[in-house]
Amino acid sequence: MKAAFRRSYGSPKTIRVETTERPAPKENEVLIRVYATTVNRTDCANLTAKPFIMRFFLCFFKPRKITLGTDFAGEVVAIGTKIQSFQVNDRVFGFTDLGVESQAEYMVLEPKNNLLTIPEQIEYKQAAASLEGAHYAYTFIHKTAIQPGQRILINGATGAIGSALLQFVKTFDVHVTATCDTKNIELIRSLGADKVYDYLTEDFTQKNEKYDFVFDAVGKSTFGKCKSLLQEQGIYISSELGPYSQNIFLALYSPLSGGKKVIFPIPYSLTETLPYIKSMLEKGKFKPVIDREYPLKAIAEAYDYVISGNKTGNVIINI
Repeated sequence: MKAAFRRSYGSPKTIRVETTERPAPKENEVLIRVYATTVNRTDCANLTAKPFIMRFFLCFFKPRKITLGTDFAGEVVAIGTKIQSFQVNDRVFGFTDLGVESQAEYMVLEPKNNLLTIPEQIEYKQAAASLEGAHYAYTFIHKTAIQPGQRILINGATGAIGSALLQFVKTFDVHVTATCDTKNIELIRSLGADKVYDYLTEDFTQKNEKYDFVFDAVGKSTFGKCKSLLQEQGIYISSELGPYSQNIFLALYSPLSGGKKVIFPIPYSLTETLPYIKSMLEKGKFKPVIDREYPLKAIAEAYDYVISGNKTGNVIINI
């Protein structure tokens, strides 16, 4: 089989698509034929070990897992003797942020709340695109207590997190303002935004509107810049650590003031996020956005594109 390998941390230039032996499942594993995966922001962090804190999770000096990939959609082709929850021919999808070595034609996985069957109406590439960004988007809305009628701003609504987050928050009957670039204004409106700022021509932080929540889905702003936009008890959440990792420290001491505060979105367990994502897909309330598709042989090019910061939604690798 073919798989995407890297044997050291670095740029997409370190990736090689090589032929290797197809894995065999152990008694507690399933063998999956991968049909689609994505190159996402988590994959890029795993590839480059940036931010530096990633090394403490991945292995400090060189990657523990040399095959890349954090999410996938595919078909079960073999099961171990102790597997009872899945069967051969099941259509499945899954995600693990530290990597499942899914950027390959085949992969083995021990099901531990990281694997679900794909809803009947969902294609493989849609299933793969529904995982990583939506997993983190779930954290934004469940770290808060959103009420109908509230006003929310989503900065960076076109990314995998932002586009999922926009669709999730609209189920709360709230007013959503979103930021995006010029080419994606109509897309963001179609996903449910009530008002859109083109960040290429407007600075949302200079507006006079007030919000109950500012969700920075791309992590390119700060609490300091957004504080004036928040209501008296408003909340700011960012997908990034912020300059000098300030969002961790702000989350610790800003609640002590009793007013506007920062919440740091430590991700929820997959036992909560994946069933929620599947339910939203089944109900037709979530449709992942797909930007580009690449074959496995061009995966380094896909990483280059994602790292450039120009993607809209998700980038698919068809395997």
